[in-house]
Amino acid sequence: MSRPVRALLVTLATLVAIGLAVIYPVVMRGEAWLSANWLARWWLLGLLAVPWVVYKATLGADLRAPRLALPTIAALTLGPRGWRSKLRDLPGVLRGAAIVMGVLALARPENVLKGETSDERGIDIVVVLDLSGSMRAIMDDANKGSAQVGADGKVHRATRLDTAKDVIEDFIGRRKTDRIGVVVFGRAAFVLSPPTLDYALLSELVRKMDLDIIDGNGTAIGDAVGTAVARLRRSNARSKAVILLTDGDSNAGTIAPEYASHLAQTQSVKVYTVQIGNGDDVLVQDGVDLFGQPRYVTAHFPVNPDLLKKIATESGGESFVATDKQGLEKSMHSILDRLEKTRFEAAQATMEDLFPFLLIPSVFLVALEGFVRLLVVRRFP
Repeated sequence: MSRPVRALLVTLATLVAIGLAVIYPVVMRGEAWLSANWLARWWLLGLLAVPWVVYKATLGADLRAPRLALPTIAALTLGPRGWRSKLRDLPGVLRGAAIVMGVLALARPENVLKGETSDERGIDIVVVLDLSGSMRAIMDDANKGSAQVGADGKVHRATRLDTAKDVIEDFIGRRKTDRIGVVVFGRAAFVLSPPTLDYALLSELVRKMDLDIIDGNGTAIGDAVGTAVARLRRSNARSKAVILLTDGDSNAGTIAPEYASHLAQTQSVKVYTVQIGNGDDVLVQDGVDLFGQPRYVTAHFPVNPDLLKKIATESGGESFVATDKQGLEKSMHSILDRLEKTRFEAAQATMEDLFPFLLIPSVFLVALEGFVRLLVVRRFP
């Protein structure tokens, strides 16, 4: 057989061996190979050495064979020729295919398990909390369990802000798949946290809120709603909601509440308003008496239920009024019952290494090469 013909047969045989070796990984993982991520793809450069290895193990091996000079070869031509001589290139072919599979395994193919995703239902919510001075008003009667121990170690009656913080923390603790953000406002509005699933951080931020952290000499309802809508502008949720908790009338800010309501409509954001208090006279702590006990005075803080109802109605939301903690809790849960759920895909980065499916055929081919060399095409000497 001429060397060109033999080289062609060796090449075809190597390709066939590689094709047979690929059957196992393709059957085991199928289309996963089309989207596989090769973590160490620089190993693929090793494939360039495969032709040289196959040549050295087949045609190149003849150059290394021992030779004996004879005056004539007539006796050898008349000798028997066995079928094993036709398989002399098989070990080299198997070695080449084994190297191909081994190099592919070293390139570390990895696949994302597409089935390992869970569909969860949730909404995007921004809670907007009033931190104006009117939130200092007492929310509940002390006999109803609203008394609290303040930072000074003395007992104080819970204010509207204290009650709102407790309700918001409970609201956050009950959520599992909702992205929640918080905006606070007084004379101006500020983002306390963008929508997030980090409920522990949210609760800590809400717990630390105080009336002194921003200017509370005003109630900028328009700025507050506008800021919350802006945080939801790029949300991909089908349901987006702003929950506004306030106890006063809009008297500050640069954005009119009506225009903020229009912005909410354009961004498909539903605004749910919760009016804290009904405009009656309330008690506000005004220092302490001679014995160090809190002293309370009567104050009046105007509210504008018509404005809050208009904002809610025009944006597709709803308006509520809460005069105590129980009413505030009920309002918050009623809002959630009315919100349409949407789906988020909580992607779990579950990865599967595919290299074992390449390594197994490689090891099998190496073992098969050893078996063929040992029992089929043994060389002498």
